Amino acid sequence: MSSQRKNSISKNAFHLFYSTVFSSGLNAVTLVILANYLDSRSYGLFSVALAYALIMGYLTDAGINVVVLREGAKAGAHLPAIMSSFVKVRLVLLIITFIGGFCLVQWLYEGQPELMETIYYLMFPMVTGLALQSISITYFQLIEEMHYLGIIRICSAVFLIAAVFIGLLFSLSPLFICLLYGSAYLLAGGIGFYLAAKRTAIRLRSSFHKGLLKNLLSFTVSGLLIVVLPQLGPIVLEKTLTFKQVGFFAVAYRIPSALYQVPGVLAGAFYPALFKSYHNHGLAGHLRLNILQLKLMALAGMAMTVPLYYLPDMIIRSLFGSEWLFASGALQILSFLLVLQSVNVALADGLTTKDLQSRRTAVQALALIGGIGFYIGFSRQYGVEGAAFAGIAVEIVSLAGLWLFNPSRKTLAVKGLLPYLVCFFFLFAVLAHFFSGSPIVAASLHLLCLLIMAAVDPDVIGRLMNRTKQPAVREGKDETFY
Repeated sequence: MSSQRKNSISKNAFHLFYSTVFSSGLNAVTLVILANYLDSRSYGLFSVALAYALIMGYLTDAGINVVVLREGAKAGAHLPAIMSSFVKVRLVLLIITFIGGFCLVQWLYEGQPELMETIYYLMFPMVTGLALQSISITYFQLIEEMHYLGIIRICSAVFLIAAVFIGLLFSLSPLFICLLYGSAYLLAGGIGFYLAAKRTAIRLRSSFHKGLLKNLLSFTVSGLLIVVLPQLGPIVLEKTLTFKQVGFFAVAYRIPSALYQVPGVLAGAFYPALFKSYHNHGLAGHLRLNILQLKLMALAGMAMTVPLYYLPDMIIRSLFGSEWLFASGALQILSFLLVLQSVNVALADGLTTKDLQSRRTAVQALALIGGIGFYIGFSRQYGVEGAAFAGIAVEIVSLAGLWLFNPSRKTLAVKGLLPYLVCFFFLFAVLAHFFSGSPIVAASLHLLCLLIMAAVDPDVIGRLMNRTKQPAVREGKDETFY
């Protein structure tokens, strides 16, 4: 890699934060507009189509983006050769994905022409756009210049809401709104690819970088599971619930999914630094950084969980209207996704970045198998709220597996997991009991307690204060957070 100075994690996190907040806000507005424009059945169809498009978007990657980050982090790596090989692989995977996706949809939904059309109108432009965005995002993540990720995300969100507004303005059918929705991703992907191509030479005739094939299968399977797990609900529930019920679940599920983008900022900023910390500072330096990531992501996820749990009716009514209040019970349950996913991603990244990807893959496979059973059994028995419990059960299985499979599980538990999670759920039990009739008061007190937790943790507050006094990153030392 180039020896030029890269952004620090704090600077990258800042760029990711403001762009994520802005883009997530616009995406949330788009979600609200669509939910109000489409009826619950049409929104259910859209949710199933979106799940397939997101999964297929990953299949154009097949986990190779993580391999690119690994290869690019090595000393003396030649980025133009790596990126050129990356683009060639993505082009082949895009073609294979479209052929396979078309055959799969024809086979699964032969008797449901409306659903098939919805998937096709959304799938082709959106999957192509996701592939282009992923190429550029991987490059800028590799060179640790996250402000370009911010540009791509903001463009995608702006185009998305503009496309939906155009659809509403001309009273287009749900099918054409799906086409515009996917085209917004395609346009943003084109801009992202252009920005990356300006910074590095991409030559399709150059020799292939064989290092991209090393341990690729493990990353491919793991990455596929990462994408499938969040989309498992709509795909499975389409078989056990009505499309109207799937629509209610999708509305409840997408609120915490959208909010997760905020703690996800930290994961994106820490990921390349964890790779480099392991290669340059060994297990001790890597573990310190991973514990800090775990604490910060847990705090962010907890802060997001609190208002969703205590105020689900108010949130649903304010965003979607009273006709969607049936989804508030599921939203209250699914609010815990935020804290569980935040912790799980930190644990999973800790495994991946110290060459234990196969363990992460095994846990995700177990969670997927269990998730299919959870969604089928719980939704048939308890409907939409049962589906919400299934989503939580999947994350609990993942948490247990990711922790047990980590060689540093004792240190992670003592220094991060147990004190934070026990304190968090203890506060829920106490505040829910004494302030059950005053949810706003309970939420305010809970957030205040989280702030105190962060303030009294010497690792978190001490690291933050120390690094604000010493903003420079010193060469050769494990000062990788700021």
